[in-house]
Amino acid sequence: MKKLALLLLTIISVTTVELKAAEDFHPQSHWIATESSQGTPNTWLCYTKIVQVSGIPGKVVANIAADSKYWLWINGEAIVFEGGLKRGPAPNAIYYDQVDIAPFLKSGENKIAVLVWHFGKNGFSHVNSGTAGLLFSAHESGLVIVSDKTWSCNVYKAYQDTEAPFPNYRLPESNIRFDARMESAGWNMPGFKGRSGASIEICFPGDAPFGKLIPRPIPMWKDSGLQEYTSVAKNSEGDTIRCRLPYNSQVTPYLRVKAPAGLCIGMMTDNYKGGSENNVRAEYITREGEQEYESYGWMNGEEMWYIVPSGVEVLELKYRETGYNTDIVGSFNCNDEFFNRLWERSARTLYITMRDSYMDCPDRERAQWWGDEVNELGEAFYALDPRGWKLATKGIYELMKWQRPDGKVFSPLPSTNWCKELPLQMLASVGWYGFYTQAFYSNDFSFVPHIYDGLKKYLHSVWQVDAQGIPLTRPGDWNWGDWGSNIDMEVLTTCWYYLALKGEREFAVYLNKQEDVKLIDGMMQRIASAFDGRYWTGAAYRSASYKGETDDRSQAMAVVSGLAPADKYPALLNVLKKEYHASPYMEKYIMEALFVMKEADFALDRTRNRYAKMMSYPHTTLFEGWGIGAEGFGGGTINHAWSGGPLTILSQKLCGIEPVEPAFKRFRIAPQLGTINTASAVVPTLYGEIKVDIKRKGRKNIRMKVTVPQGTTALAVLPNGKEKELGAGEHEVQ
Repeated sequence: MKKLALLLLTIISVTTVELKAAEDFHPQSHWIATESSQGTPNTWLCYTKIVQVSGIPGKVVANIAADSKYWLWINGEAIVFEGGLKRGPAPNAIYYDQVDIAPFLKSGENKIAVLVWHFGKNGFSHVNSGTAGLLFSAHESGLVIVSDKTWSCNVYKAYQDTEAPFPNYRLPESNIRFDARMESAGWNMPGFKGRSGASIEICFPGDAPFGKLIPRPIPMWKDSGLQEYTSVAKNSEGDTIRCRLPYNSQVTPYLRVKAPAGLCIGMMTDNYKGGSENNVRAEYITREGEQEYESYGWMNGEEMWYIVPSGVEVLELKYRETGYNTDIVGSFNCNDEFFNRLWERSARTLYITMRDSYMDCPDRERAQWWGDEVNELGEAFYALDPRGWKLATKGIYELMKWQRPDGKVFSPLPSTNWCKELPLQMLASVGWYGFYTQAFYSNDFSFVPHIYDGLKKYLHSVWQVDAQGIPLTRPGDWNWGDWGSNIDMEVLTTCWYYLALKGEREFAVYLNKQEDVKLIDGMMQRIASAFDGRYWTGAAYRSASYKGETDDRSQAMAVVSGLAPADKYPALLNVLKKEYHASPYMEKYIMEALFVMKEADFALDRTRNRYAKMMSYPHTTLFEGWGIGAEGFGGGTINHAWSGGPLTILSQKLCGIEPVEPAFKRFRIAPQLGTINTASAVVPTLYGEIKVDIKRKGRKNIRMKVTVPQGTTALAVLPNGKEKELGAGEHEVQ
């Protein structure tokens, strides 16, 4: 009966999204565009509609989809700044937003204006439909506002392409040039008298070329409004104004100038060539007189550069920060400023690599590489409020909705110009640190029934094992274990596969699939039984075919997977004191392994050693590699997702705060201070904030002040092994 109930729940859940879209979009609504331009890349379209309203309901939800992004005004008031998500929740599907427009309507005549930016090309994070379009549907208590041929639509010809150089091929966004001599000033304001073209109806909601409609699963963007720069300075040549931002952020530049017509002002950030490849930039062509402009395509960096030609008088420069609507509410602090700064830079790196999806970096690619996302989603639970946790769930659905018919999964996605499987990244994604961590830490297992069959197919049809139960190393499309050298792929494969089975087992238990549990238990037992005999040399774990220097990553993964027994820890510690091959991506697991082995002193020492050069730079985010340029790995971005792993470990292992039951309903506090004397952390949960303040009293004793949120319980573990149960409230433990 329980299995039948779960099956029915899955069927109901699968169809709920489709039924919701059918209800949200009025049957008279259409995707609309203009006859003069339907698929040209980097096209901007102006849509307007005059609506008569006699009575305003308390709530009017407008369901809005666009290919690719949109900006919404009602009666001249800006309502949405960059709506829409990059296309591709699944093949032949698109997201739509839901916006309550009731507060902005008035009795009588209302003007709705929408600016749409059609990317018109594929990227590593966006699938082009080939057609520009807008879909708008609001219907409540007799009020019906739908997109159809009665709307006006024009190509906004002031928006143009720049000359080369262009953004690299991974980005679906283009450079933006705005020629103010062709500006249609006030087109989005009430009373505009300019010419308006007609719309054409392309298709009904859900039809090709835009496809199935999926409600936006993450919040609308946070919007700071226009802000003053931290500092403004000209370069020695006098043509570039360098405007300092408070930190590496996602921003749109604003200017107010006085100039003759026809001069070109360039706009880019100091991170324009972040990761060796061109990012996006903007140009503004002046008209005669005083004028203002904001370029709507976001860029990222720590400085905004305005390249201003002679003859232009700059009156005002500002920026708008937008980004994922979550706050960094978690924290870590200790008596060693190095680790405080490392935690803070990790948190800033996490936030700069979030938007439509988790990204590896916000400049070179803006791509949802899932190896990076595994590290990011773990950090989110120690740094961000619960709104931030939703981004990984969105990514899980996308990863599995794009699963190939042969069972393989791949990233980055959504994408059609890169569709390659990286086997070890995919094992990490679907396993213990990926899907399972997301479900357990959030207590949101709702995605599990939808992805389980695909997960099972990937682990048991795509992957094969040998006679001892050890997984066969697969080339995939790119058999990548990490940047750097001396990578023992076979040992890493075995550890990642074991962790994937471990996560799958928990999902099978959740779904009451007892036969699957039995199968997985047997597979895990075989791997565990064969592991030492296959790989242990007496001093380290190595595969027989591997000829390089001993791989530090493999030793760490043997520990965190649970395959390495405790009697091997002294030898493994010796290896980790000698071998330094991992990139920042895999160093997170080495740091964790050292805490698992109760080697907190060396965990901190090694982490300091590894991150010292990176931290010596005056940047606010962490890098793709250990340094810049030749030491950068893969192009060397200075804001790369996977480098923030120490954030998780400092909160989770040094301060010792880990959930025992989903969402920290019950949690453990078992600090390992190492060489630290005082440490504190705040961890956000669904129940409120866990707060822990720890002070050393001699080498072997500590005092803890703990705040346990209402609805939760804690288990405090002291260095001598003594445990204390703590209920909701404030406690002092020693």
